[in-house]
Amino acid sequence: MHLTERRAARDWFPGPGPAPAAGAPRLICFPYAGGTASAYRDWPALLGAPVVAVQPPGRGLRLREPPYTDLDALVSDVTDALLAAGLVRDYVLFGHSMGALVAYEVACALRERGAPGPRHLFVSGSRAPHLYADRADHALGDEDLRRLVHDLGALAPGDRIAGAYLERRLPVLRADLTACERYRWRPRRPLGCPMTAYSAVGDALAPAPHVEAWRPYTRASLLRRHVAGGHFYLNGPGRRPLLRDLRAELTRTTEELEPPWTY
Repeated sequence: MHLTERRAARDWFPGPGPAPAAGAPRLICFPYAGGTASAYRDWPALLGAPVVAVQPPGRGLRLREPPYTDLDALVSDVTDALLAAGLVRDYVLFGHSMGALVAYEVACALRERGAPGPRHLFVSGSRAPHLYADRADHALGDEDLRRLVHDLGALAPGDRIAGAYLERRLPVLRADLTACERYRWRPRRPLGCPMTAYSAVGDALAPAPHVEAWRPYTRASLLRRHVAGGHFYLNGPGRRPLLRDLRAELTRTTEELEPPWTY
């Protein structure tokens, strides 16, 4: 791999990106629509495990790059970056909302390229892929889009700093919503890894029956979790069961990867 390819791959994964210890899996996280890799900045400390957060164009240090409006193109390029960076070995995938859809499609793309699959796929706050054709939020006017963000619980009422941040993020959010709403699932065989799917009690965007519809997407087991909170439950106390499950899975995977004792 050329130096320029390695540098381009690193653009997708900000932060120091420490290599996991021998026998420890990576957790690769995909952000929600309009979100950034910083949504997962405290997860390495909370989980005690290496976390690689994906940073798509249009945010963070990639602010000057145009965001994707085609989810297939996003998936293809982030898959290239993961392969170029050597990150697809002993890994677990997590995505919330749009990130769950991207994580699933990346798992499919890696399988098609003959790469090792994830040890587990965690999907959160997301309808199953075949249910992504029934919204047109990207066509909302700015005021209606702001209202949608507030209604979903992404911003605390009266938070001026968050409100100013939202104003800067609207074009990226609209691009991400466009990518989701243009997406059309292609039937493929189920993934071979176990899955865990999370819905939140107050999440109208991804109600429990639509999250349950992930079940046929794996030929292994699918564990369902229904947690307190709304669509952005992972920014509040409702994320505790999620972090507990992630920690348990990463610990279990580490134990499976450890070599046997020799005497």
